[in-house]
Amino acid sequence: MSATEGPRWSLIVPLKPLRLAKSRLADVAGDAVRPLLALAFAEDTVAAALTCASVREVLVVTDDPLAGGRLARAGARVVPDAPGSGLNAALAYGAATARAARPDAAVAALNADLPALRGAELLRVLGAASEHGRSFLADAAGVGTTLLAAAGGVDLAPAFGGASRARHRASGAAELLLDGVPGARRDVDTGADLRAALALGVGPRTAAGVRRLTAFAASGR
Repeated sequence: MSATEGPRWSLIVPLKPLRLAKSRLADVAGDAVRPLLALAFAEDTVAAALTCASVREVLVVTDDPLAGGRLARAGARVVPDAPGSGLNAALAYGAATARAARPDAAVAALNADLPALRGAELLRVLGAASEHGRSFLADAAGVGTTLLAAAGGVDLAPAFGGASRARHRASGAAELLLDGVPGARRDVDTGADLRAALALGVGPRTAAGVRRLTAFAASGR
C-alpha cells in the first residue's frame, strides 16, 4: 500500500500552556522568548502536517488562548485540555474527540515541537504506520517518541514522557524503522536540539523566533 492509498489521519497535537512550555530551553532562551519559541515550534509543526495528503485534520489540545487562536487560524481544530491530567490524558482525550465524529478514524499523536518537519516526511511515516494496527516513530535520540499511530478501531494508548520508546515497544506497538525522515524525529527540548533542528532547516515561524532570540541576546537583556 502506498502512502497516498492509505487512510487519512486525524493528528492529535498536545500543547501545554506556553508559560510552562520548553523549560529546558531556559539556558538559551529566557522567560520572555521561550514561550514564543514554543509557539513557533507548534505553528511550524502544524503547518507542515497540514500540507500532508494523508492528514484529514490536525486537532490541537491546549488550554493556552494565544496558542489556540494562532493554531486555529492556521487551520487546526483546537479543543481545550478537558482532562487537565497531563500529556497522555490529553492525547487520549484528543483521540476520543476525533473519533466522536468518525468512530473508525485512524489517529496519531504528534509532538508539537518538530520545527524541521516536512509534509513529505510525514507522508512516509503515516504510510508506514498504515501497515500496522498501532505503531510509533522514535525520536532522534532513540529514547522518546515523536509519533504514535493507531488504525481505526485500535486504542491509541499513549505512554509518552521520558523513555517512551521502550514503553511503546513493550506495549506491542510496532516501531517504524525509517531512514530519511530526520525532521519527523527531531523534537526540540534543549539548546543542542534547537541547533540540530536549525541544521536540518526549520519552518518560518521558528526561524523568525530564533532571530528574535539572537536579537534579545545581543541586547544584553
